[in-house]
Amino acid sequence: MKLRPILLLLLALALCRDAFADAAFRVICYHGVQEDVRVTADPFAVDTAALVSQFSWLRENGYRVIGMDDVIAAREGRRPLPDRAVMLTFDDGYRNLYTKVYPLLKLFGYKAIVALTGTWLDADEGRTVEYDGKPVPRGHFLSWDQVREMTESGLVEIASHSYDLHRGIVANPQGNLIPAAVAHRYDGGDYEDQAAYVARIRADLARNASLIKAHTGRAPRIVAWPYGRDSGTLAEIARSLGMPYGMNLGGGATSPSGDLARIGRDLVVYNPPLADFVALVEKGARRDPRRVVHVDLDYVYDKDPAQQQKNLDALVERIRRLRVNTVYLQAYSDPDGNGVAAALYFPNRHLPVRADLFSHVAWQLKTRSLADVYAWMPVLAFELPSGNPAADTLVHSADPGASSSGRYRRLSPFSSEVRDVIGEIYEDLARTARFDGLLFHDDATLDDFEDVSEAGRQALAEWGLPDSVDALRSDPALLKRWTERKTDALIGFTHELADRVRKHQGVMRTARNMYALPVLEPETESRFSQSLPAFLAAYDYTAIMAMPLMEGAAKPDLWLERLVRAVAARPGALPKTVFELQSLDWTTRTPVPAATLARQLVKLQRLGAVNVGYYPDDFINDHPALGTIRPALSMQSFPRE
Repeated sequence: MKLRPILLLLLALALCRDAFADAAFRVICYHGVQEDVRVTADPFAVDTAALVSQFSWLRENGYRVIGMDDVIAAREGRRPLPDRAVMLTFDDGYRNLYTKVYPLLKLFGYKAIVALTGTWLDADEGRTVEYDGKPVPRGHFLSWDQVREMTESGLVEIASHSYDLHRGIVANPQGNLIPAAVAHRYDGGDYEDQAAYVARIRADLARNASLIKAHTGRAPRIVAWPYGRDSGTLAEIARSLGMPYGMNLGGGATSPSGDLARIGRDLVVYNPPLADFVALVEKGARRDPRRVVHVDLDYVYDKDPAQQQKNLDALVERIRRLRVNTVYLQAYSDPDGNGVAAALYFPNRHLPVRADLFSHVAWQLKTRSLADVYAWMPVLAFELPSGNPAADTLVHSADPGASSSGRYRRLSPFSSEVRDVIGEIYEDLARTARFDGLLFHDDATLDDFEDVSEAGRQALAEWGLPDSVDALRSDPALLKRWTERKTDALIGFTHELADRVRKHQGVMRTARNMYALPVLEPETESRFSQSLPAFLAAYDYTAIMAMPLMEGAAKPDLWLERLVRAVAARPGALPKTVFELQSLDWTTRTPVPAATLARQLVKLQRLGAVNVGYYPDDFINDHPALGTIRPALSMQSFPRE
């Protein structure tokens, strides 16, 4: 009986710990502070008056500025975070942090985290350092005396911003400069291997940690990653060096119980008016409606390098002029249009490389048109070379007419060997290119006769289902269970692939193509192993193929209206759904008139669709015509040139 009070106390403590750890906080990321940002037109700077207004607004509206110790205490259950908790961070270590920000921290009693790049502070006073590709006076950055004074005040914690990773390095054959922390160096025709990459990052972070400790007496425990780009591998390296806390620019709120190695921050840019700052703090990083153009990299590729460059320039210029914010970019080669990847556009261990092109095109689109780039990849439809042990481990159908069903030739998702091979392909993509998201192709389907391969039958046994397709299809309850299991298995495999990519990438969203029929007629889910509720829960976006001609709809406009209403019937579904129209009639191989496509885009938006796009974009032949499609698709308020 005496143990009971102790057990109750332990239970109460555990409940408190869970409650404390479930609270949330936001992190605001600043850079420099100037008297008048118009003098230098620095998009990452705010002026002193704006910063005073922002600090005052936080105080007057009940926000509490916290430090990392507060987050750790909440995670460990020692004390809760205050309501409306925010954290302030300042990257790059400008000298104006001491002259302009530090006095305000003392005035308001606010804490801040300051991230320092060693190579800039390590230089002697009077010298110049390379900053963003330009020579900058050493005096532009903090002195170590100033750093020590701020840290000794108890208001400032120093984080690592790397020693010399705040720059670009050559990361593909075309010579693109990609952030050094996340890129594998390309030199002399070869990519840096994983061991060399890890060694380079480890040496850099260790050097910066030692430098900070030598000057402040305390090694950093936080890394604020250069350019806000992190990865699972980077987090592991930092953790092994005594820096378990990491910050990117993913935005949004973070829970103390979450992954503190990859804390999102909301970036303050363009010296925002107070109303915009308020929206940033209260709502987090804005997620604009998605305007999507789906691009075949096969259209860019050409054996003639000069022509290929012309094609790329035409694509980038078109995306720039369209003013869309998302490109679904093909990362595999499919010139015959059968939907099966026989070659890839990136170096990898398993398939031929048609050209090492994806990294170059993705980075050009990101940096020149400012669009988010999603790598569009098959999930199962890979044609592996005959010597690959997994090449013939295919999805098998019990349907005698399956050979003429029009289904993709797919590898079985139930084979561990297949999963490893495809996972390695995705890892190779992630190592050699930088992108913002993954689009899983429409090949990830299993119908009500599939998969009866050996691996598929093993899955049936594990699920406790009969090894007879006739028995499964004749019993509605069994068919429903089988469909749900397959749907979950395919979703689980895409999550597995996304996790393998995230190990090498920073913040990354996921989207998955879905056929329209199981949305319109949920009773047909067994023919696809696709479910709208399951997809909405599993991915950032569900990209529905809103293609009435492909579906043989007699009245396309009414069909589109039915589709939008079916999605809208589910609370919260529209912001997570992309409606992808078709710009080509595949039955006749003729383009859909641009005016028709533009009218459909407008109709979708009037019906309540938030995110819209189309496939394919023929940027070489200007289809759909830029002048016609831009007003219906552009993110600009007045989409004119």
